[in-house]
Amino acid sequence: MLTYIVRRLIVAVLILLGASFLVYILTAVSGDPLADLRESNAPNRDQLIAFRTDLLDLDIPPVLRYFAWLGGAAGCLVPFAGTCDLGNAINGAEVTQLLERAMGQTILLVTAATILAILIGITLGIITALRQYSGLDYGVTFMAFLFFSLPVFWVAVLLKEFGAIGFNDFLREPNISLLALVICGLLMAALAYTVATGPLKRRLLVAGVAFVVVAALLWLLDTIGWFLTPGLGPIVLAIAGVAVAFGVTLLTAGLKNRKALHSALIVVAIGMIAYFAVQPLLDRATLLMIVILGVATVLIGVAVGYFMGGYDRRQNMSAAGLTAFIMGFLILLDRFMQSWPDYFNNGRIRGRPIATIGSATPNLDGDFWIRGLDTYTHLLLPTIALMLISLAGYSRYSRASMLEIMNQDYIRTARAKGLGERTVVMRHAFRNALIPLATLVAFDIGGLIGGAIITEQVFAFSGMGQLFVQALRVVDLNPVMGVFLVTGILALVFNLVADLVYSVLDPRVRVKA
Repeated sequence: MLTYIVRRLIVAVLILLGASFLVYILTAVSGDPLADLRESNAPNRDQLIAFRTDLLDLDIPPVLRYFAWLGGAAGCLVPFAGTCDLGNAINGAEVTQLLERAMGQTILLVTAATILAILIGITLGIITALRQYSGLDYGVTFMAFLFFSLPVFWVAVLLKEFGAIGFNDFLREPNISLLALVICGLLMAALAYTVATGPLKRRLLVAGVAFVVVAALLWLLDTIGWFLTPGLGPIVLAIAGVAVAFGVTLLTAGLKNRKALHSALIVVAIGMIAYFAVQPLLDRATLLMIVILGVATVLIGVAVGYFMGGYDRRQNMSAAGLTAFIMGFLILLDRFMQSWPDYFNNGRIRGRPIATIGSATPNLDGDFWIRGLDTYTHLLLPTIALMLISLAGYSRYSRASMLEIMNQDYIRTARAKGLGERTVVMRHAFRNALIPLATLVAFDIGGLIGGAIITEQVFAFSGMGQLFVQALRVVDLNPVMGVFLVTGILALVFNLVADLVYSVLDPRVRVKA
């Protein structure tokens, strides 16, 4: 394994050197970085040209300049040494500082969208594969192709119009009309009818219950003014926690494994006690504190599963640990909701919380929760835009992969041995269905760090994509090479990660020198 990794890294370095040389030379000869100054009528034009020429070493041939740049870039391989030098941009700023700011914006923008697209897309693909040619399959297929074909800038504009401007107008005087209640209820009824299985009478009953529940819930939320003072509260948390415990146990161990179910329910009880105990602590929350509490929450869940014993402690630990993670997330979400009125009435927000541009509200004062809400409201629309476009591909790939796996001989053998359908799907089919997706996920994660150029432009995010396009437009060579270096390294690294994941998902795959 180690020999294989070292060999791949050496090959990756050679590929990166060759590609960087080509990109550097092609960019250098593609235009004149002094063009704007040559056309200028400024009296100090000659001095400005001389200064930029000296700053960017434009009097040196591009080939020699490449090796000078490569020497500075090599210093980036030594961590914490402070020797990384990727040169300067045309405006005199250091490229390393430009990359640091741009990467922060891009990672902030694409992380949530990528994770959600992967999780939701793969889940939808597997579910539709298990229910091939059903109404759900046709519906998800239609929506996947629809989202995949939509231009991202058009989706972004629609989200701005209805998700930001329209919703902000609604929050001025939240009032859900009878027509809106009926429409929302019918939409949920149609979704429930599509998802439900069994005879027609049962599906109509499920659709009717969904209509009544959604319409009644929206009426209740409107009546109590929940949209202005949202929150979950202990009752909703308890109900949601029990539902999560049953759902997680069903997926990870099966409801017949009572030890796993009891472990998950014990974690819910501990979470409800913790909900009241940690409220004073959360008033002084910091990011580090939240991370520590999150890790401790999962560890407590895993410990509960372990000490419950039984014939399969691993299933107990999985069910309890995942339930603990979700309970912690719900408690965190409730605390953010408690801070919503303060954020909504902040003088910098002015009652319009859903933002359409930028990554933060300028000069906003507030604690951890206010700043967190500000970040989330700025990321909400671009995250949805990127997620809708991306999850279509994941759902199609995962569906095709799952259909192929479910027709394999070893799946029929597992069923013939008397294994339950959950065991067949989750332990045998699901893991092998992920193998083709490993390459897709790895390349997408590596590529997205290069920036979502159109989305960044629409939502005014100064990320890697915008840095690359703006630098390329004025033949600003050093920022172009900085972005290329980061994205090239990530692409090669994630390619290696994909190969290593193969050996984890499929024991038949072995990486050798």
